[in-house]
Amino acid sequence: MLRTTPEDTFIRIFLVFLRLGLTSFGGPIAHIGYFREEFVNKQKWISERAYADTVALCQFLPGPASSQVGMAVGLFRGGYKGVAAAWLGFTMPSAIIMALFALGVTTYNDLIPVGALDGLKIVAVAVVAQAIWGMGTGLCNTKTKATIMIIAAIICLLIPGVTGQLSVIFLAGLAGLYLFKQTIEPSDDSPNVTISKAMGIVWLLVFFSLLFGLPVAADLMDNPFVSAYDSFYRAGSLVFGGGHVVLPLLEAEVVPVGLVDKDTFLAGYGAAQAVPGPLFTFGAFLGSAMDSLGGWWLGGLICLVAIFTPSFLLMAGALPFWMQLRENSAMQAALAGVNAGVVGILIAALYNPVWSSAIFDEKDLALALLALAALMYWKLPPWLVVIAGALLGTGINAFL
Repeated sequence: MLRTTPEDTFIRIFLVFLRLGLTSFGGPIAHIGYFREEFVNKQKWISERAYADTVALCQFLPGPASSQVGMAVGLFRGGYKGVAAAWLGFTMPSAIIMALFALGVTTYNDLIPVGALDGLKIVAVAVVAQAIWGMGTGLCNTKTKATIMIIAAIICLLIPGVTGQLSVIFLAGLAGLYLFKQTIEPSDDSPNVTISKAMGIVWLLVFFSLLFGLPVAADLMDNPFVSAYDSFYRAGSLVFGGGHVVLPLLEAEVVPVGLVDKDTFLAGYGAAQAVPGPLFTFGAFLGSAMDSLGGWWLGGLICLVAIFTPSFLLMAGALPFWMQLRENSAMQAALAGVNAGVVGILIAALYNPVWSSAIFDEKDLALALLALAALMYWKLPPWLVVIAGALLGTGINAFL
């Protein structure tokens, strides 16, 4: 199934993923397509069926699916060193760009035109709207799922913040378990998993220990580094449905308490659409923008590692049990409900903070509609739309 050779070195795996990290624009679905071409067709590191199984697992788990697929392929190819090489190669380019952008916004803010930041926030409206439309058509394609979506959006609008979001995920999972029936066909062709079930349990125990232990440690220690790690670890642990869903979770953690102001938050989120690689590198931007973490590079590194740590722990913990998980119809039914609830969370996030902080008049709405048309109908790449939005925002601010 996998072609193991002496060439499976850290450097070789790193360079393959670095090329992907520099060129993989378009979000997680596009990333999965790039990965398939590279690992199944070109490198022949994994079979077609094994790759599909890996993608299915990572779609099931919380966290950024494309990054988890990359970690899993790195694990299959080079063990734990392969995981490190894959993550560094795919994540490092966009993380560095986002940290430097945070430095520019916070330290040299007067050198960045106000209109450009406004344009980035407006484009973020179009990007989130596109995500909602795409996910909604795929995940809420029945009356029952659409109803879960609407109820989830209402809950999140009436109960903003993490409380509403966690309530939605829990209740939507229960609804899916009760309302949906899934038929799972077993497969004889699964990825070659080298992690033992005992080690998988260890990784899952570490995941849950950190998830419940970090908030306690943050309260007891009153240390900004521990508090930041707790916030970003929790956000990375609770994201179902892709990188865009991390937006409301992170906003609830950093904006209300004043760690990052809302304008900076949305400008960074807009800029994240223009870089290749995973959207979770938005964590590097936020950490670099926080004064409380003692320097842009240190804060960015802490928050970046924190938001990705759950992705590795869940992937490594779940892989040994994947055959049981993928054949469990109850889990798949619950996930169908959770996915519909996630779309509702995004709808609430589209209103607050995205829309409410970016659209103030007819000119803003016109630019948002133009960006949405460019993404959905003209099929322009997101990075190009973001750059164009920043330039148009600068022009509108200067001449209108």
